[in-house]
Amino acid sequence: MNKSLKIITILTSIVIALFLLLSAVKITLNFRPLYYFDVNYLKISETTQMNKSEIIENYDVLIDYLSTFNDKPLEFPTLPMSEKGRIHFEDVKNIFIKIDYFLVVLLLLSIIGIFYLFKKKEYQFFQYSSFFLLGIPVLLFIPLLINFNAVFTLFHNITFRNDYWLFNPETDPIITLLPQRFFMHSALLILIIITIESFLLNFLYRYFLNKYINSTTS
Repeated sequence: MNKSLKIITILTSIVIALFLLLSAVKITLNFRPLYYFDVNYLKISETTQMNKSEIIENYDVLIDYLSTFNDKPLEFPTLPMSEKGRIHFEDVKNIFIKIDYFLVVLLLLSIIGIFYLFKKKEYQFFQYSSFFLLGIPVLLFIPLLINFNAVFTLFHNITFRNDYWLFNPETDPIITLLPQRFFMHSALLILIIITIESFLLNFLYRYFLNKYINSTTS
């Protein structure tokens, strides 16, 4: 492999890895069965004194609001919301909108890179992408296990420009519907998806490499 082809291979691998990482985040956000399960598993009804249908109704409204294609203001069916709470959820929505834009750009770059490398019969980008993705769970899983609270707090301090994510349950009771353990489960789901994607990429690398070898030796 010459130097320019190797550079293109590495860059394409990074782009694919980033696309799959952000895709895992979006899949997790929209995977509502995880929350529906946690309503029972984390006993959210008992801690909030709300019935399950009411909890799910408010949660669904929040997830619908975070969609890029939803331009309606956030209004919880049965819960009040402070101005700080509204601003925080606007910030969260803006982050997910930016993720969607990044996904489109990364997808286009990935398609271009894959098309070029396939023409060159260069398949190692699958393996590189697999390594990049597999490294993410390894790097994240250890600190999550050691101290999830610290990682959770650090993430919010880096991501948001204010401290409005520190909800007051009196003025923003939605926070009682979103226990920290739910976010931990969401993080674990992201890591699981990333790991599956990594193994799938490695499988594709071996598949196309063997196919190429067989075609050249037959």
